[in-house]
Formats: sequence, C-alpha cells, structure tokens
Amino acid sequence: MIEHLGLLFYINIMISILAYIYVLRIRKLIGFQLGMNLSTMLGGFLAIISGVVLIYQFPLMYVWITIITTFIGMIFGALIGGLFDYQTLLTGYVNGMMMGIMAPMVGAAAKGDPLFLLFLEGIFVFSLLLFVLSTRQT
Repeated sequence: MIEHLGLLFYINIMISILAYIYVLRIRKLIGFQLGMNLSTMLGGFLAIISGVVLIYQFPLMYVWITIITTFIGMIFGALIGGLFDYQTLLTGYVNGMMMGIMAPMVGAAAKGDPLFLLFLEGIFVFSLLLFVLSTRQT
C-alpha cells in the first residue's frame, strides 16, 4: 500500500486540476454561492487528502508536510474561488489554509490505517461527482 501513495497523490492533484479546467470553461454559468461552495470543497478536501497521503508516506516529516498541504489547500481554494469573485477567492483560500494545517494531524492520528485512507478517497470521489453534477444543473 505504501508504495502506491505517491501515485495516489499525483492522481488526486491531476483530478483536481481537471476539475479546475472544467469550472474555468463554465464559470459564467455558475452563481457565486455555488462558486463559494465549490472553492471550499475542492481546496479543503484536496488539502485533507493530500495531508493524509503525505503523512502516511513520510511520517517523520510533520512540519514540511503541514507547510506543503497548507499551500496546496490555499492555492487550489484560491484558484477556484478566483474564478468567481474576491469574496469567494478569500473563502476558498482561508478554508484551504485551515484544512491544510489540520490534515497532517488527522493523518498522524489515523496511524497509517489503509481503511481510513480508502474512506477519505471514497468521499473525495463522491464529492467530485457532486461537484460535476451541481455544475451541470446550472
């Protein structure tokens, strides 16, 4: 399981980039309320899943993983939020920052349990499905 964590991290980042490109194309059809929810969901969830995967892979590098996941959450939350308005940008940024700070703590408390990682990945995939379905309704 541990040897596939890097691939899992890469796949999660690539899926999130594809979600950003998808929203970039249809951003004019999305209201700012939905945009705010999308930015908090993608930025926060990508920070959590990245933090858990990285702390599972590098359990002794807690400080660096916290810094990396905080930046990942802030960047993706702000990128999605920036497609709509400054208030949404700020909301995505702050939510990604908070989730990025907390994510390695959650991963360390899980103590490398693969069932917890599978649970988080399942919620991430389901959230991305809702992400796409909610944007199709507009």
